[in-house]
Amino acid sequence: MATIAPEAPASLEPSRSFIAVHLLVSSFFWGSSFLFIKLMSGQVSPFAIAAGRGLLGATSLALWLLWLGQSPLPRRNEIRHWLILGATNGWIPNILVAYALIQLASGPAAMIQAAGPLVTAIVAHLIFAEERLSGRRMGGILIGLAGVALLIGPRLFEGGATTLSVLAMVATMLSYAAGNIYVRAVPAPAGDPMRLALGQQVVSGLGASSLALIFAGPAAFPPLRDHWTTMLALGVVCTAIPMTVFMRLIRAAGPTRAAMTGYLVPTVAAIMGVLILGETLELRQIAAGCIILAGVFLVTMAPRRVGAP
Repeated sequence: MATIAPEAPASLEPSRSFIAVHLLVSSFFWGSSFLFIKLMSGQVSPFAIAAGRGLLGATSLALWLLWLGQSPLPRRNEIRHWLILGATNGWIPNILVAYALIQLASGPAAMIQAAGPLVTAIVAHLIFAEERLSGRRMGGILIGLAGVALLIGPRLFEGGATTLSVLAMVATMLSYAAGNIYVRAVPAPAGDPMRLALGQQVVSGLGASSLALIFAGPAAFPPLRDHWTTMLALGVVCTAIPMTVFMRLIRAAGPTRAAMTGYLVPTVAAIMGVLILGETLELRQIAAGCIILAGVFLVTMAPRRVGAP
């Protein structure tokens, strides 16, 4: 993981290569997380999966900060932000995803989450002057949503999916959207991307662990021993790394363009499902993936309206 450089001034527009690389890195690792969660679904409690994911992510980020010479302990002006992000981008969506994947295939679950950029873009349009939606960006969002609709299609409830599992993914999407907006509003002194990622994972891991003990008891954790390599990959590679990259992307490029990971993650999740889990990929899904990528291109490549009233 590369050292996080100091943030650029808000008026400095990030380069297209910066946006593209950060989008691809975070989307690839997050998309892979559906694979690892699916490998444990039904064998490990969703609470235990979320707890292990958060604690491993927090440990790896804390060790990295120590290596950089920084203290991983929270500063007074960071505690509130850590608590909020630990819930909205941490233990709440992590538990919901782990639950949903018991019934849903990894591809469709990620596809539902892909609607998040629309919510993020609309709320950001109302809150942040530089996030006003131009015609090109609105067109990209609508194209991306059309791709998501085609990707999901009328077969969402096939393969054992239940109403609760679908609602769990909808709630996941809304939780991430709220967290993405909040990250953009965090004032600069408390907005270091790596420290925000660390705090989020600390609160996520502790919160999920507490819920696991309350609702499932200590017996929820022993099954993790049989999946320790999968859990390690989920917590470090698919959580700590992409979260740090994503926080940096939001701070530099804004929540609307950062939320485009929600369109790219389903593509990664679907490919992983086909190659490793044996899930089928239809022509409809391939076409939808291309449409989604076209929408992502339009939104991410359109300049922000910096300095707009």
